[in-house]
Amino acid sequence: MLKIKTPACGSSRYGLALLSSLGFFVVYSLRVNLSVAMVDMLNSTRPATGNHSSSICPAHTDPARPTRHHPAGVYSWDSETQGWILGSFFYGYILTQVPGGYLSGRYGPKWLLGFGVLSTVVFTLLTPTAADLGPGYLIGVRVLEGIGEGVTFPSMYAMWAAWAPPLERSRLLTISYIGAQLGTVISLPLSGEICFYLDWTYVFYVFGAVGLVWFVLWAFLAFDTPDSHPRISEQERLYITSSLKNELSTSGRIPWRAILTSGPLWAIVVAHFSYNWTFYTLLTLLPTYMNDVLGFSIQQNGLLSALPYLGCAVMAVLSGQLADYLRETCLYRTVTVRKCFSIVGMIGPAVFLVAAGYTGCNYVLAVTFLTVSSALGGVSASGFNINHLDIAPSYAGILLGITNTFATIPGMVGPVIARALTKQNTIEEWQSVFYIAAAINLFGAAFYALMGRGAVQPWAVHAAAHGD
Repeated sequence: MLKIKTPACGSSRYGLALLSSLGFFVVYSLRVNLSVAMVDMLNSTRPATGNHSSSICPAHTDPARPTRHHPAGVYSWDSETQGWILGSFFYGYILTQVPGGYLSGRYGPKWLLGFGVLSTVVFTLLTPTAADLGPGYLIGVRVLEGIGEGVTFPSMYAMWAAWAPPLERSRLLTISYIGAQLGTVISLPLSGEICFYLDWTYVFYVFGAVGLVWFVLWAFLAFDTPDSHPRISEQERLYITSSLKNELSTSGRIPWRAILTSGPLWAIVVAHFSYNWTFYTLLTLLPTYMNDVLGFSIQQNGLLSALPYLGCAVMAVLSGQLADYLRETCLYRTVTVRKCFSIVGMIGPAVFLVAAGYTGCNYVLAVTFLTVSSALGGVSASGFNINHLDIAPSYAGILLGITNTFATIPGMVGPVIARALTKQNTIEEWQSVFYIAAAINLFGAAFYALMGRGAVQPWAVHAAAHGD
């Protein structure tokens, strides 16, 4: 591999990481804001303060606030309907994973990703109208949002296949995908404030407007490859392309059979599915848990629901730095780093998630355990989560499409199952939800530790000169 020192500061590849991070901030803001808005969209019985619904634990007193005005409609949806609404996004999301990976590799990822986000923005802006028309219309709009957003991750992986030098992958991808965590961190509390001071409809209008701004920036500043970037330095272009020359396939033919029978790929599939069961359970239902069990009001709810994802974001970035340091400086094998980070990032969350179910009404301990659980999950960002680029960089978008298809299933069925198990919203019911998520996580960690690999697979490149 040709070594050409090119600084990170001011570089095009790190500029792409920051721009894509903002993009994932947008898509996750659009994905999770309904979770908070849902609390305020329901025609539930409220105390005189109007700040929170009845809950298992004693309600928390808010500081004095202006009187709330709710010009927006509220709806009488039962828990089953809520579960279908919260999960409906993923029914569209799962449809475009593999097509997104294929099309981004064939036609280029920039515009596919850009228009995917733009379509999600448009349907987000239509959400209040759809809710007024009925739950069926809202479910339909959420499915269409998912279809648009489904191409984003496969497209970005395809782009990083051309942009990320092997020994910088952990750093670049964790910077890129920290936007997803920050989107959750910021949109959850901000959605609560918007619901309180305005009404829940503005949650969708505000974040939709941010998405429109991002699309303009992406259209003018992003490029498919270093060779097509008009402002990249020649030194950086040579550094990136030379570092990837032995890892990218020269064949235009996609080895579908080899891909679908690859053991290392299925190790990622199982790990991704398992991790996402816990992730999506918290992502869609944590605001409900905060409100119905712990007794936090809409504005407190958003802030406290965001803490786990702040921890996850911090740990994701730190783990990315550490993973590349271990590989580049300490010369640890890639497979060792990926497996160790995956084990910590999956077993740790399982343990603390179960522990959170036994904190009762100890609010501080409950929020602490949920935060630690999610924060440890951030370590997996440098484990199985970017392993696609290790084993087959030329087909990383397609591989991500395949693994994310399976990993979307928890988002589809997890909220429905969880709401079916928590009809009375008792602590014991929620313990069952946490136990299921933890058990699935443990299985995924064990399977990946057994089957995961770190080298470019022979079917992914004609002359794979890398060891495991």
